[in-house]
Amino acid sequence: MPKESSIKSAGIPLPSVPAFWPMAMAMTMFEDGAALYAKNLKFVEEEVKIHDELRPILATPNQLRLDLRTMALRDYGQPGGVPTLIDAPHAGHTAMIADYHDGQSLVQTLLANGVGHVALTDWKSATDDMKDLEIDNYLAEVVVAIDDLGGRVNLVGLCQGGWVSAMIAARFPEKVNSLVLAGAPIDTDAGDGAIKRMAHQSPISFYQELVTLGGGLMKGKFMLQGWKNMNPEQHYIQDHIDLYEHIGDPAYLAKEETFESWYENPIDLPGRWYLQVISQLFKENRLAKGEFVGLGRKLNLRNITCPAYLLAGAADDITTPEQVLDAAKYLGTAKDRIVQKTVPGGHIGLFMGARTLKEHWPQIAQWIAAQ
Repeated sequence: MPKESSIKSAGIPLPSVPAFWPMAMAMTMFEDGAALYAKNLKFVEEEVKIHDELRPILATPNQLRLDLRTMALRDYGQPGGVPTLIDAPHAGHTAMIADYHDGQSLVQTLLANGVGHVALTDWKSATDDMKDLEIDNYLAEVVVAIDDLGGRVNLVGLCQGGWVSAMIAARFPEKVNSLVLAGAPIDTDAGDGAIKRMAHQSPISFYQELVTLGGGLMKGKFMLQGWKNMNPEQHYIQDHIDLYEHIGDPAYLAKEETFESWYENPIDLPGRWYLQVISQLFKENRLAKGEFVGLGRKLNLRNITCPAYLLAGAADDITTPEQVLDAAKYLGTAKDRIVQKTVPGGHIGLFMGARTLKEHWPQIAQWIAAQ
């Protein structure tokens, strides 16, 4: 019978024996290498998923109320009383910003705090045959939506949806029961934000060239590139580092996938509409000056006399607080019926940030319900 190894009989682990150190090192490197390879592969797969495969999805069950050329009108809750229409930003991203995630949704927050019937403008990506649509075309379809909802609504304008809402309220005061403007650039000359500087420093020919490159459309991918370039280190370096470091964290990945499904999927805008916005609203500030012509008439913000709630983000570098809050100077609403509020956070957080939705929007919902 062969003699048993003294190493085995002594119960000594092989890696502790000098003769086996090279083998143990090789095994450790192999195992570490395999784990690193698996992590790297998972990272690449997640990057592809985030940037190429995910698509934005509204979080809350809804009914398609109208299917118009520029938008789908989504219906939530139960009819009764004055409905509340959320005018989502028509600025390159989808309406998911207002119905972001189950438990983190502006729509859900309104419904849970006294607003029984909510509708949402879900703007469509512009197609080639829409390249010559103007601001008037979009205003007209908002009017169609309001009329379909009964002819009078509480209007909640988010970001670029805010100046659309203000235009509607100025053009048809009888259709708006109350007006909420959140992160909305009404006085585009106010403050010193990045968008204001960009609009004034870049010649209109720059924007015209972008539209030409898009075949008559302002391509969402061009805008996405511009937004990322406002914070290049964050978007081109830190975001990828953060993803790599958390690639084994399912909760982090789920949160990241939800956000990126919205952020990485911008929509295209009609070129004519886009150039009107840049020149007439951001360069010339016609709405605040009472010089913008909407649906055949000059719009005077003094015609807005309904209760108004102005919401700004303290750290908003897209729509600075002054651009929102200065609207109070132009509205015809009595000062004691205007609420001005600045909350912590930046631009996107105003509409989809968990803290703002929990701490501030319930009060706004109750304010709407009381009007």
